[in-house]
Amino acid sequence: MVEQVNSTVRAGARRPVAAPARESVADIALLLEGTYPYIRGGVSSWVHQIIGGLPEIRFAVIFIGGESEMYGPAQYQFPPNVTHVETHYLIHREKTLKPNARKGNQRAFSEMDELHAYMRQSGQIPDDKMISAFTRLGSAGGISQEDFLYSEASWDYITRQYRERCTEPSFVDYFWAIRAMHTPLFVLADIAAGLPPVRAVHAISTGYAGLLGAMIRLRRNIPFVLTEHGIYTKERKIDLAQATWIHDHNDDVCNTLHDEMGYIRGLWIRFYEQIGRMAYGQASPIVSLYEGNRLRQIADGAAAEKTLVISNGIDVQRYEAALEKRPEEIPPVLGLIGRVVPIKDIKTFIRTLRILVKERPDAQGWIAGPEDEDPLYVSECKELAASLGLENNVKFLGFQNMLEILPQLGLMVLTSISEALPLVVLEAFASGVPCLATDVGSCRELIEGRTEEDRALGAAGTVVFIADPEGTAKAALELLNNPARWRTAQQAGLERVKRYYNDELMFSSYRNLYAKALDSAADPATQSVIRA
Repeated sequence: MVEQVNSTVRAGARRPVAAPARESVADIALLLEGTYPYIRGGVSSWVHQIIGGLPEIRFAVIFIGGESEMYGPAQYQFPPNVTHVETHYLIHREKTLKPNARKGNQRAFSEMDELHAYMRQSGQIPDDKMISAFTRLGSAGGISQEDFLYSEASWDYITRQYRERCTEPSFVDYFWAIRAMHTPLFVLADIAAGLPPVRAVHAISTGYAGLLGAMIRLRRNIPFVLTEHGIYTKERKIDLAQATWIHDHNDDVCNTLHDEMGYIRGLWIRFYEQIGRMAYGQASPIVSLYEGNRLRQIADGAAAEKTLVISNGIDVQRYEAALEKRPEEIPPVLGLIGRVVPIKDIKTFIRTLRILVKERPDAQGWIAGPEDEDPLYVSECKELAASLGLENNVKFLGFQNMLEILPQLGLMVLTSISEALPLVVLEAFASGVPCLATDVGSCRELIEGRTEEDRALGAAGTVVFIADPEGTAKAALELLNNPARWRTAQQAGLERVKRYYNDELMFSSYRNLYAKALDSAADPATQSVIRA
C-alpha cells in the first residue's frame, strides 16, 4: 500500500544561520495532500511561492496522493532550497499482502476501542492515548497492517461494531467502508517512521496530511505547524454529499448534509472530522487565511489560543505588465480561472453566459484551468454549453498563462460554492480586473474590504449569491455597461491589493512563524524521539 519515489537529497541548498541540533535533510517538511508539485494552481501556487520567497529555509516536500494513475509528471521545477522530496500513494493496487490465518493483537484492538470511545464522547483524545496508538501503528507492538486486514481480532472488532452501532447498510458495505477508511493510516505510519530527520513539519491541510503531521509530532516530538487554505472537513462534506459511490438507504443525495443521511456517508464525514481534530490537537500554531475560517477552526475543535490569521499575498509588481497591456475599452469577456471541478460550479458560470448574451450578444465566457481532475464533470460542462447554444460564446481554454489571459478580461468571475482566500482574485485586482464572486470564504472582504479603512477604498466588484446565474448576469451587466462604475471598481481593487495583500507581508509572517518553530526545535528538551 506504499509507494515512495523520487526520494532525493539535493546539494547546494542554503542553510539557515542557526545550525540544527543534529544533521537534518531539511528545516521544514511540507506535508501536501493532492497538490504540489503534481497539480497546478491554488494551493500549489501558494506552496511554490512560499518556498521561493524564503530561500534561507531548507524545505522537504512530502506529497501524498490517492493512487499514481491520478497524477502525471511534476508541474513545478523545485527551487534550490528544496533539499528532499518524497512521493507516496495511499492506494497502490499492484501491491497486496498475502492473506494468512492469524490471531492478531487483541490488546491493541482493545486500546483502539478505547480510543474510539474517546472520539465518540468528546472528540478530545489524551496525548498518552494518541502516542500509544500512533507510535505503534503498523508495528508488531500495535496493530499491524496484516492484523488489520486478516486477523481474527480485527474481524471480531469490526463485526461487533457493526452489530452495536450500524443502523442501516449491509455488513458488506460497512466492512469495506471501514477498510477503505483505515488502510491509508498504515501508509501514513510508514511515512512517519521512515521520514529522514527534519527540524519541523508544516501540513498545508488537515485530512491525511494533517494526520501525518500529528503522527510525526507524536513520534519525534518536533514542532508541527498547520495551515488551512480552505477548511478540509467542510470541503470533504461537500464532496461526500455529492458522492455517487456511496449508496444511501433512501438514495436521496440531496439530504445527505442533514440528519437523514445514510449511515456510511455519515461515517465518512465523522472520520474526516475526527482526524481533523487530531491534527488540531497536535499542531501549533494553526493558521487560517481569514477570520471567518479561524472561527470555523475553533468551532471544529481547534484551541483558540493556537489559532492565527495570515492572509495570502502576491507579487504585485509581477502583474504590472498585464495592467499596462489592458485596452482602453472594457472587453466584454468574463473569465473563470480555476480547475474545472464541481466545487467551482462551472455550470452556473455557463448558465450566466446564456442570460448575459441575450443582452450582450458580444459577451464571451472563458474558462481557463486544468481539465484533468474530473473528466466526467468537464464533459457535462461542455455538453451544457453546447445545449444552450453557446459554442461561440463559451471557450474552454485549459491551463493558460495568467499574464496573457488577464489583460483580455473585462471581469473575473468566481461562481464557487466554497473558497478560502482565492489568489486569482488578488491577481485580477493587480491586473486591473474587477471581480464578481459568490459570498464564500473571504471573497466579500476581498471585494468590499475587511476593515473600516479598507472598506473606504470602495467595492472592487460585486458579491453574488451561490448558484444564481440571473443575479450574476445582472451584476456583470451593471459593470460592463457602466464604464465609470467599472473603473471605480478597478481602482479600488488595485489599491486594496497593493496595500493589504502584498506578498512581502505574507513572507514576513511565515519567516517569523518558522523562526519560532526552529528555535523550539533547537531546544534539546524537544529533540527526543518517541519510539514504539
